Amino acid sequence: MSLLVLSTQDVDAVISELQPNDLENLMAPVFYRLSSRSEYASPHRTSISMAQHTALFMPSRVPDLGTTIKVVSVSSVPGVGQGLPASTIVLDEVTGCVKAIMNATYLTALRTAAGSVLATRLLISKVPKTLVAFGAGKQIKAHVDLHLRAFPSFESCTIVNRTGMDGMRLYELVSSLRQSHPSIVFNTIKLDDRDRVKDAVSKADVICTATSSEEPLFPSEWVSPGTHLNLVGSFTPRMHEVSSELIHRAWKVVVDSRDACAIEAGELIAAGKATDPNANLIELGELVKEGDGGKFVPVELPKGLREPDGVTIFKSVGVGLQDVAIAHLVLSRAERTGCGTRIKYYHG
Repeated sequence: MSLLVLSTQDVDAVISELQPNDLENLMAPVFYRLSSRSEYASPHRTSISMAQHTALFMPSRVPDLGTTIKVVSVSSVPGVGQGLPASTIVLDEVTGCVKAIMNATYLTALRTAAGSVLATRLLISKVPKTLVAFGAGKQIKAHVDLHLRAFPSFESCTIVNRTGMDGMRLYELVSSLRQSHPSIVFNTIKLDDRDRVKDAVSKADVICTATSSEEPLFPSEWVSPGTHLNLVGSFTPRMHEVSSELIHRAWKVVVDSRDACAIEAGELIAAGKATDPNANLIELGELVKEGDGGKFVPVELPKGLREPDGVTIFKSVGVGLQDVAIAHLVLSRAERTGCGTRIKYYHG
């Protein structure tokens, strides 16, 4: 049996053909399956400490899609490493052999951004024109690019860069986004320029955060009523991208997984919402249902989800079912187009 290897370039070639609608439609049934407790296997991730990284191992199986395990390395030393190197291994359901391995560094960001765009679509109460993003890595690139493509109403985007981060990386990020979205006005701000950050946050219709900050990036009072926030950076109890005050402003917080957020969502843990049965946490999969022709459509939003003076929040720590779904999509398209390198006798 052969093994198909998909490099960064191979994956990029496949996903370049994907539209925001493709990705939203891919993620809606994933979250629905998770929330409806349909058949799947997705144990909590296992971690191993290395000399300069923490390695995360995330196995998952969806019967009609396949079985995968994703391996991600997170730097534990400031300034060491480039992004979050990741690979996804895909198993053959009949033989049990590995049938493909693909670079998942950008796929991780893309599947997370797809979930955020779906949440924005379901929760936002206005036509969005102003986007503010905190961070300068692949997650922010994916979030900004996908939001701008999914919502043509956006007119401007401000990227807030934490002081001390690589200026060249920020320059390359903004240059790439400007090339892809020439009609959008882009601005950059350093996090320590508090006056400009306050002005940007107060004018934002959508805010996306993807940092490893252990302190809130901005106070709750800077966020205007009706703003929607996608929080995807924190994945440990120590990390807090926003304050408890802002979490409590959202009468109901939407999450990708209650179980995973109870362990990893620092903001929700600090605010006392992670394990409180009365905390009004709603899973994203509870906001969609299967409609005609198998297409997933929004359900009527729970009462109070959009408070007039409040905000809407989607908190994501990432779930393995998303990795299975996007790996299945990429692999099927790669096999159809002949993309990638095939090792003919890998298994003998």
